[in-house]
Formats: sequence, C-alpha cells, structure tokens
Amino acid sequence: MAPSYENLPVDDDFDESEIDFSDLKDQFEVRLEEGLDAFVIIDGLPVVPEASRSKLIKFLLRKLNTVGHATEEGVHMPLNDQGMTEGYAFVEFGAPSEAFAASKTLNGVPLDKKHTLLVNKLTDVERFGREGRVDEEYKPPTIEPFQEKEHLRSWLSDPRDQIAMYRDKKVGVFWHEKEDAPEPVVDREHWTELFVEWSPLGTFLMSVHEQGVQLWGGRSWSRQKRFAHPGVKLVNFSPNENYLVTWSPQPLQVDETHPVPNLSIEDDGKNYIIWDIATSKPLRSFVTIDVPPSMDENGNPIKKKLQWPTFKWSADDKYVARMVQGQSISVYEAPRMNLLDKSSIKVDGIMDFEWAPTTPQREGIKSYEQLICYWTPESGSAPAKVGLMSVPSKEIVRTRNLFNVADAKLHWQSNAEYVCVKIDIQKTKSRKSMTTNLEIFRIREKGVPVEVIDSVKDTVINFAWEPKGNRFVLITTGEVPGNTAVAPKTAVSFFAPEKAKGNQVGNFKHMRTFDKKNNNGIYWSPKGRFVVVATLHSQVSCDLDFFDLDFEGQPEEAYKDLTANLMPIGQGEHYGITSVEWDPSGRYLATVSSAFMHPIENGYKIWDFKGQLLREEQIERFKQFVWRPRPPTLLSKEEQKKVRKNLREYSKIFDEQDFEKKNTANKAVVDKRRRQLEEWLAWRDRVVEDLHEEGFESAAAAKAAANDANEAEGGEVIEELVEEIIEETEEVVS
Repeated sequence: MAPSYENLPVDDDFDESEIDFSDLKDQFEVRLEEGLDAFVIIDGLPVVPEASRSKLIKFLLRKLNTVGHATEEGVHMPLNDQGMTEGYAFVEFGAPSEAFAASKTLNGVPLDKKHTLLVNKLTDVERFGREGRVDEEYKPPTIEPFQEKEHLRSWLSDPRDQIAMYRDKKVGVFWHEKEDAPEPVVDREHWTELFVEWSPLGTFLMSVHEQGVQLWGGRSWSRQKRFAHPGVKLVNFSPNENYLVTWSPQPLQVDETHPVPNLSIEDDGKNYIIWDIATSKPLRSFVTIDVPPSMDENGNPIKKKLQWPTFKWSADDKYVARMVQGQSISVYEAPRMNLLDKSSIKVDGIMDFEWAPTTPQREGIKSYEQLICYWTPESGSAPAKVGLMSVPSKEIVRTRNLFNVADAKLHWQSNAEYVCVKIDIQKTKSRKSMTTNLEIFRIREKGVPVEVIDSVKDTVINFAWEPKGNRFVLITTGEVPGNTAVAPKTAVSFFAPEKAKGNQVGNFKHMRTFDKKNNNGIYWSPKGRFVVVATLHSQVSCDLDFFDLDFEGQPEEAYKDLTANLMPIGQGEHYGITSVEWDPSGRYLATVSSAFMHPIENGYKIWDFKGQLLREEQIERFKQFVWRPRPPTLLSKEEQKKVRKNLREYSKIFDEQDFEKKNTANKAVVDKRRRQLEEWLAWRDRVVEDLHEEGFESAAAAKAAANDANEAEGGEVIEELVEEIIEETEEVVS
C-alpha cells in the first residue's frame, strides 16, 4: 500500500531559496570543460553577407591550420536577422592542445589590414563569463589619477660609475670614488637569497629568491617588477632588457592547491619560463629536454652539465633559440613565442650554436637577417662541419668541413665582423695529444672567406677578441689540464692583423708569446686597447699582467707592419682571486675574492688600467662586486670623434672638478673647526661677562675664573706650542 502524504503538516512560511543545494550542484553540475576544450571563439572578424561567408571561412582556415587542424564543417559563423555575419565564429579543432595553441599563438594576429583576431578558448569564456561573474549592468572602468614614476636612468646624470656589492647578508649600491671609499646609495639586509645581477643596460638590479625574481630601480630603489617562479636558480636577460628567462630544476606545480601568480594550469610541470619584462607576464613555458648521456671509451655514461643559457637571444631580441643536442635548433619569434615557420631546423649531430652579438652587415646583403654559427662532429665517414645560417630565411650562408676534431668552441667578435672557431685536433686516437687550429670567418667580406691559423702547436685553453677591434689573445698549454694538484704552465700569445690599404683588414699575424706563465683568464677593457691576463682559482699563483696594444712609443721592428704596438705596462697580485671586473669606461679594474668560491681573505681590490693599485678592502663573507653597465651612447660617430679629438680639454674640466671636490672636502673640515672655535669663544665671552657682573674686578680674573669654570664643566684647555728657529748653520764634514 502506497504511503499517503495528505495528513502531513504544511509550513506556510517555507522558503525554497533557503535550502542549500551546493553539494548537489557540485555533484551533478555539467562540466563544460569536458567536451568543449577543443573549441575556440574568434572575435574581430569582418562582417560580411551570407554569400561571402564561405569565402571568409576558407580565408580564416589558412590562419587556423598553421597551429592545428580545423575543417570548414568545424567553423560555425552565425548570421543575424539581416543575413550578415556577427563578426565572430566558433571553431572546433582536432584536439584540446590545438585549441590551446591557437589561443596562445593567433590571439592578436592581424587577419588583414583592418581586422585583428581575438582568440579565446571556449572553456575560458564559460569559466570566466558564468552568471554572477559578469555584471549585467555596464560600469565604465575607473581611471586612476596619473602618478609620475621615477626615472629609471637618472643615475646616468652623474659621471661616476655605480657598484653593487653583496657582503654576508647585506646588498648595497655605491658610487665609485677614484681614491676614497665607495659612497653608499642604498644598503639593505636580506635583499637577496642567492645572488644579484644587473640587467644588460643597467636599468634594473635583480634579486633572486625562493619564490621568484624581483627587479629594483629608480632613485628610491623601489621594486619595479616581480616574476613568480618557485625554486628559481638561474636567470638570463635578453640583450635589450625586453625579456627574461628563469629556470628551476624542480618542475612547476600549478593547480588549485598550488596557485602561482600569473601562471596557469598549462605551465604545470615546466622548468623554463620566458617573461615579458614590460608587462611582467609569462610568454611561454618549457620543459627541460632530457638528452641520452653519451658514453666514454669504457662504455660508461658521461654526465652532462646543464648548458646555460639554454635559450639564446638574437642581438635585437627578435628571436630566441634553443638546441636539442644532436638533433635540431628551435627558433621562436618574440613576443608571440611561435616556432619560426612552424618547424624546428634539423641539424644532425649539432653540438653548440651562438647568435651573432649584433646585427651583421654582409657585403651585398641589404635585407634584414640575424646569423647563427653552429658546429657538428664527425659521424662515420662524414666530416665535422661548421656552418653559418641566416635567420629568418634559414639559408646556409657558409660551411666548412673539418677532420680529426675532438672539440670546437665558437667565438664571435663584438661587432659581428668575425667569428673564430677554435678547433681542437687530436693527434692520436687516445686524444692525449692535442693541437689547435683557429678558423676565422670574415663575415663582412664577399663570400665569407675563412682564414686558417695553424701555427698554434699547443692546446688553446682560452681565447678572447678585443671588443670593437680585430686583435685577439689566446692562452695555450702543452698539456691538457686534468685533475692534477698543480696546474700546467701556460703561454700567452697576442695576434693582430697586418696593415692593409683603405678599409681592408690584413691577415692575422702572431705578435709575441710570453712563456712559462700560470695565467688562465683573459679580460679585455670594454673600450679595447688594454687587456689583463690573470690567474684565477689557483692556490699557487695569483698574477695579474696588464698590457697595452696601442702603446704610444716607438714600435718594435716586429710590429711595424702590424696594426698594434704591444707593451707590458703593469703587474699585480691578488691572493684568492676568483673574478675580474672592468668598469664600463675601461678606466678601472676590480679583482674579487668571493666567499661563493672559498672563505679565505674575501674582499676586493681596485686598480687603474695601467695596473696601479688604488685601494683594497678585506670584508668577511664578501660575495659579489658587480659594476653597473651603461647603455650605448646616444652620440653620433661624428660627435664621438669630436670628443676624442678634444679629449684633453674635457680632461681639464674633469681635473678641475676633482680639484674642487678635494678643496670642498678640506673646506668643510676647516669650516667645521672654525665654527666650533667661534662657538667656544662666544660661550667663553658670555661666562666672562657673567663673572664680571658677579663682582670680579678685572677681566683677567674673570678669564681665569672662566677657565676654572670650563675645567669644572669637563671642558678642555688647549695649549699651543710654537717653535721658532733662532739660528741655523750648515757644516760640511769631510
């Protein structure tokens, strides 16, 4: 028998809206994300009549199929009552990943001259546009009043250079003084957890923390930007400070229980993030690519170190590339971060690559290009190869085949006029005996000719071009450095081109070699001409050798046909030296003993470009000394030539400023002492008057009483002794 509900009590005041159905809604609510995650909504389309709709869909598909697979049947473009399209369309892709790629890659891309695509995932629209999340009534946005921000380059108005120093738990920024101690600008504790670094143009000071990276600047040194990347360990700026790459060894965890500002679920599991510095927004994230380890002679795997920077930027920040070792180079276009031509560049066996450090200027090439230099090892009967590739055309500009190659290193000259490929050639199969060839590609000459320097009989362990010049220094050793307690002896060699007619550059010739040295580091002045050869990370030697390659004196006979005049101009020592830092002007050099490397005699020394020690300071737990970079000059070449021509006149002005500064400091001391004396004399006169009024008969008695009062109050009586020479005679003793 069915139950009867007729006699149940009825509550006339019952309100159904008071019942909580949230648990049932969570259980039975339709998940729009499931089944709709392959759809996107495209706004910004032209409004056309029904007759032209099919043509517009086909034109749109050309764009859509660059990132995924969409068909004409998968595009729904609604019509209004007048038979016109509404300016938007729903598109179904073959997979959710394609929809995500479309929203990331095609959003903001021009469709034609008058229309720009606005692409969003349908699930995002449903998620953020649900009822209650968007107001029914339009409310105009509130415009906050304009607030003037600090000038991030105001420091350039001062002719002095700035330094960032990290000592124990404190980070400070200081003005460099020629002779005096650095003048503090700001000094803070716990400013960073790992290290500090200047941006390439000196605009920002970067601090690194467990939660991410922060950029600081302006007169008040306030925080300008913040980039959240938990566990970040390495950071790399693009050359023009437009972008930032951060890396963490631990993959990101981004979900409802681990929310990270500005990051989404698509970034979960990634290690690299590329950021837009202007907006502080991430452009794209990447995972670390695991490459199978190579094997040594005994068949044991060789553990490879992380290559940093992994993502390398072109000189103009337009492209960023990373290599899959042995396979390919992937070039991405900034800021969209789309893969160039939708495919990686296959380069079998590739070991390393480097962008040209500035936009190259090849003879006869007027179109825009950036250059990549790469090398591949020998494989079977195929020789090793060095190649030059033009981007974005991906055209191979020049290749060169090499044999018996054990290793290669790529060294671009700063003006992209040359690239030197240092080739280590094995003499024997055991690879215990090596020699080095230098293959110099002349980028600006027709056909990119290659000059080979095979006169280097030993192994080159260091190589460095002169900045904005065409001379270079290399360090060689007769023994391949191993795990020995005592490092092998080295030799330092200097090379310069021969004199040639007009603007041509002659062949490179050996100038001089300094044997039986311990040096392992080469540090050119940022302006060229001067170079320091140092011994770093050594417990035996700590030498510093200063050289001038344009010495203003009579050149030696061997240098008369060369574009250089080499002269050693100074020597120095710094025990425990771990790094060498030139200031941006090339006038001063800092040598650092960092607690990051060892705990012994940490501190720094300041030298001038000739090797004269100006000042030194030992600081416990001293970690970093970093000069603040300066942006490129805004003066034209003609204006720079005028400055160099009238350099002595400018030097007089600076000498006068230095003299006035010294006098100002001395005057301040004298004025302070004079003021103190006047204050004491005024007090003394007041005491004398008071005592005279109290009945002292004479001023002398009053002054004596004043002295007694001064002593009673703990004052100080100053006695001045004056020596006078009454008579002086000289006697010569044979």
